[in-house]
Amino acid sequence: MQTINPQENYEKSRKAIGYVDRKEATQADYDRIGFMSGLEVHQQLATKEKLFCRCPAGIFQKPDEFDAELLRHMRPTLSEMGEYDGTALMEFKTRKNIIYRIAHRTACTYEVDDTPPFPINPEALQYALEIALASKLKIVGEVHITRKQYLDGSIPTGFQRTAILGIDGEIQLKNKKVRLIQLSVEEDACREVSDIGHTRIYRTDRLGMPLIETVTYPEMVNPDEVEEACNYIRFLNRSTGRVRTGIGAGREDVNVSCTGGTRIEVKGVAHTKWIPEVTHVECFRQWALLAIRDQLKARISKENWKMNYIELDPKQFHFYFDPITDAIKGGAKVYAVNLPQFAGLLSHFTQPGHPFYSEFADRLKVIACLERPNMATSEDLEDVVSRSVFEKAAKAMNAGDNDAQIIFWAAEDDVKTALETIEERALMAFDGVPQETRKALTDGTTIFERVLPGADRMYPDTDSAPIPLTNDYIEELRKNIPDAVADRYAQMVEWGVPQDCFKYIFTHNFFPLIKKITEELGYCPKYLGTFFGQRLKHLHGQHGQIPFCTCKLYDLFAFLKKENLDKAIALDMMKLMFEHPTATMEELLKLTGYAKASKKELMDRMFKVVDTFKQRRNRMIEDGSDLRNTMLGTIRPLAVGNVSFTELASEITTF
Repeated sequence: MQTINPQENYEKSRKAIGYVDRKEATQADYDRIGFMSGLEVHQQLATKEKLFCRCPAGIFQKPDEFDAELLRHMRPTLSEMGEYDGTALMEFKTRKNIIYRIAHRTACTYEVDDTPPFPINPEALQYALEIALASKLKIVGEVHITRKQYLDGSIPTGFQRTAILGIDGEIQLKNKKVRLIQLSVEEDACREVSDIGHTRIYRTDRLGMPLIETVTYPEMVNPDEVEEACNYIRFLNRSTGRVRTGIGAGREDVNVSCTGGTRIEVKGVAHTKWIPEVTHVECFRQWALLAIRDQLKARISKENWKMNYIELDPKQFHFYFDPITDAIKGGAKVYAVNLPQFAGLLSHFTQPGHPFYSEFADRLKVIACLERPNMATSEDLEDVVSRSVFEKAAKAMNAGDNDAQIIFWAAEDDVKTALETIEERALMAFDGVPQETRKALTDGTTIFERVLPGADRMYPDTDSAPIPLTNDYIEELRKNIPDAVADRYAQMVEWGVPQDCFKYIFTHNFFPLIKKITEELGYCPKYLGTFFGQRLKHLHGQHGQIPFCTCKLYDLFAFLKKENLDKAIALDMMKLMFEHPTATMEELLKLTGYAKASKKELMDRMFKVVDTFKQRRNRMIEDGSDLRNTMLGTIRPLAVGNVSFTELASEITTF
């Protein structure tokens, strides 16, 4: 058994693969490892009802708010080709008890698979087709509903109903076009409450809500392009006014690979701003796994590799790590596993803060249902099991000097699955990057979620008839398509709106409102862009939400124009709208303390400031800026809404 310093080995291997922090990475770094990424962008549609039943959409329940609980166990089914999907088999292996918390007002017998589907929601179909047209996709002639297997329990039926509506589209980024593979409409899944051991609990309120999925080709060559493409798709979806917004309404999955790697799907990227770090780290994780593969294959062939293991008697092996001692008291078994020729590989860098042994621990949590911490290794960055225990176990297993060891603890019923899981992941190391779906964490790293699904999980839905789409229907929908996001971007540039306003304006789809106020009321679009993108954004952030319909902002500017009030008072009135969202414009104006005054009255008031200023100051700055500032500052409360500051300032000369 070699003496390896895990921390030194982790840092050395990190340097050896050429890992760089994202903020320091250049395009040359991404070209070196062959960065490639695509997107799957999901967005809920703003319909009144769910997709295949008539339950209301958009009504949510708290985790402990339910009328009944339903217990189910998932089993895989054969595809049309007579094969099982790998993901389905993995989920079946977990032996999960799936519990659904059902609220009467948000679910019916369809959600729990006791009723066939209703015809597809026509409102959802219309909204999805409009977004497909806005995405420049070729619309299918006939909609075919298919079933996509999901045995993680997130859908009680064990499958999701989905339908492709358009193919072969494109979006325009700043420096390139990115092709779209397809857009589908599908039903959303349950919301997870908890996942502990062999029990997973879901809420069914979100289940069945209409959702669109936009899929791109893997044409992004750096993390920033992936974020830009995702933002474009989100902005496009929102520009139609047909989608829900807010927490959970939109979710992104990113597909990432490097040269020599494979497509890894990272699910649950809840915020677009996470995308650059997640894709950066994932690409380098694959690069690290390829380095591990090369080292391992140089030592031994996959065909000659064989794992061995023994059960450890707690009376013979002394443990002081609380999770192990607590597990032993609860009747758990403790096993040691020998991994031939893995010395120096378990502590090899894969992600920031995650050596290679994390890959084993992740799979033990998901597949064998062993809650973390669930294992220790002979190369832990922080020792939880003494070296003497590992040396004793290694000797009992006749381990070689170039071997590494894992110790895990589990209920007796889970031991077999745990051993199979460790052996399976070790064998995968010979091939480099295993095909899998991973879950994004807030720090940009990822953890194993499940085996990457294949085409074997798709099959026709025999309960739903095909839906023909006539040319007349599609052309009628085309009339509802908004301007392209790229065109809106160009218009904002032409208006001179500051770039830092763009994201907020597009995120909340304020462009049509700005354009309407500009065209109908005659306000400067640059001013409006700044008003929305900076002033409204600031108040939105302070209050956490906008408590009034944003159409009321049009009413605000219409009121100012009608009453011949200067636009400077708009900010004061908008601040009050956050505090008094139901107040009328007249009431808001009164709350500002506004008093009507003519320009002459204001100028007379300013000139009276001069004598007071001279008495207070012994000397004045040559350019008179102190005096001008004092005059304008004094008159501001009266000027707001009456005369613009720019106009007043132009009237002031040096005194």
